[in-house]
Amino acid sequence: MGLQAALRLIYPPQCVACGEAVASDFGLCGPCWRDTGFITGSLCDLCGVPLPGDGDVAQCDDCLSIGRPWDQGRAVFLYRETGRKLVLGLKHADRIDLARPAGDWLYRAAGPILGAGMLVAPVPLHWRRLFTRRYNQSALIAARVAKLAGLAHVPDLLQRIRPTGTQEGRNRAERFGNLSGAIRVHRARVNRMKGAHVLLVDDVMTSGATLAACAEACLAAGAARVSVSVLARVAKDA
Repeated sequence: MGLQAALRLIYPPQCVACGEAVASDFGLCGPCWRDTGFITGSLCDLCGVPLPGDGDVAQCDDCLSIGRPWDQGRAVFLYRETGRKLVLGLKHADRIDLARPAGDWLYRAAGPILGAGMLVAPVPLHWRRLFTRRYNQSALIAARVAKLAGLAHVPDLLQRIRPTGTQEGRNRAERFGNLSGAIRVHRARVNRMKGAHVLLVDDVMTSGATLAACAEACLAAGAARVSVSVLARVAKDA
């Protein structure tokens, strides 16, 4: 305890977003917390986007019009301001330290849809992208969620069998078309999929095309149910 106290004096906890002093490790300072856009109150039960109301759970217009191949979904915050900064730091700036608070936040946000015996699986990267980035940020978050929830983490449950490139700049139809046939269940994990309830984990949801491709692959391989959880949700007013 003496050593830990000394280390805290030398290296006091810092806000994971701006570096200002905070009370505990892996936390946000007050201003960054307010600017992160954590989703509370009424929300869409399929994608987690905030909705008007007072704590109700319904479905947003996008989910009603598109039809999602999963049962329920949750998101931590909106993809804007500090939330966007955190996602980009984890995804492109080697801020793997952010995976711990991200996993903690996602565990709390996904609490209402977590169930015993779930398989927790990240949205996969193509091997070329994984080689370049050196880690799958969604897998780091998924591992933390699974640990906190006491669930099985299966990081290679799904495979991205062809490079799909960036989804940025594509419209909704192009995003879904770009993912067609790109995701499959790992052949060595097919037996685990039979009758399973899978929780898919990703960093950002925009159109939902990537999560839809993953969910469809799970269901085609025999999963009984699929739920989704993301760190950030892109909303029309974001």
